[in-house]
Amino acid sequence: MMRKSVKKASRTAAVSDCPVRVAPSRRNDRSVQAACILTINSGSSSIKFALYRANSTMERLISGKLERIGFPVSLLTIKDKDGSSEKLSVKAPNHGAGGEFIIKWFETQFGFESIIGIGHRVVHGGPNFTTPQRVTRVLVEEFDRLSPYDPEHLPSSLELMGLFHKHHPQVPQVACFDTAFHSQMPRVARILPIPRRFDKKGVQRFGFHGLSYSYLMEELQRIGGSKAAQGRIVLAHLGNGASMAAVHNGKSIDTTMGFTPAAGLPMSTRSGDLDPGLVWYLAQTENITGQKFHHMVHHESGLLGVSETSPDMRDLLACEKNDIRAAEAVAMFCYQARKWIGAFTAALGGIDTLVFAGGIGENAPVVRARMCDGLQFLGLKVDQKRNKLSAPIISTPGSKVTVRVIHTDEEIMLARSVARVLGLTKK
Repeated sequence: MMRKSVKKASRTAAVSDCPVRVAPSRRNDRSVQAACILTINSGSSSIKFALYRANSTMERLISGKLERIGFPVSLLTIKDKDGSSEKLSVKAPNHGAGGEFIIKWFETQFGFESIIGIGHRVVHGGPNFTTPQRVTRVLVEEFDRLSPYDPEHLPSSLELMGLFHKHHPQVPQVACFDTAFHSQMPRVARILPIPRRFDKKGVQRFGFHGLSYSYLMEELQRIGGSKAAQGRIVLAHLGNGASMAAVHNGKSIDTTMGFTPAAGLPMSTRSGDLDPGLVWYLAQTENITGQKFHHMVHHESGLLGVSETSPDMRDLLACEKNDIRAAEAVAMFCYQARKWIGAFTAALGGIDTLVFAGGIGENAPVVRARMCDGLQFLGLKVDQKRNKLSAPIISTPGSKVTVRVIHTDEEIMLARSVARVLGLTKK
């Protein structure tokens, strides 16, 4: 059954001019016959996955990403540890169909005999879940209750957990929460200025991208030492979803995202912060319901809304000279990000390190330069040559603020968390 579906996918790919290389089964690869951990990172329109050997180094054996879920044709990209890759065009009208394809692909390529645990990125843990948890029936019931907190992500995460349990109930699953990194923020940063009764119901600023921030802090400790990791740090995770965090003594003290991931910086299709009066104004003038407003701020706003052409920063940079809408979208993103750096510097009482990560943060020198331009009064100076090369440190030797570019890795944080929960490594 699975081989037929792969062949069908190959034909689909050929029609869409997508290069395809269907790899032979990897079951005989000794590296995957040992104990392995599978990670699942579900986004609003994508599923990323990776397979790690469960040892001290957590060697990544394979990784992949199923993109454009919900589109007529979805693209599955798979990369081996040797750098070779294959692409399959598949039918994935929803996350359930995408999850079924990934499970069957793994069954064909590896089998599940060697997989000892599955780690899931769960975007929202609400007020109670602040550490990785083994998935149980009780936990799933709690997730059902939390679904209104994040209707964009939690239902699909639950669906994927259910699929893996249905096909391979013997494999333990672990939920890892993006909100956990910010769980110790000071109350002054968490409380929202609305009637107190909502605070008692768990309505507060949570913050997200916690797995990415946890990894960045571990890397900063490794490459910069304790002095850097314990200093005054602004972390900028800039991708399709974009946020920043202010960190001091290794702890998050504030972050741009709020009760949901729609707050803070403008993003690819999310609005970021808005005047709440817009809800009533648009309800009166445009007949926009709560559901339509929710869809607008998550899927039709941000870079896409302002540019009217693309949510992708690469597209906008390519055409900004000839399209004022694209130019304004880029300028808005950089301006708002620069404002947040200034705000967090005030919250921290100064800034020692600025870290760029995420698809935009790691790969868009122009955006980094524009965000930092005007921050010289903080003692922050960017070396243009280093920045163009996306060097590990892009600040000048004389800069009072060290500006770094660090490739983030949410998947390995998932694998490490699974290993800890299952008792394979120290807590």
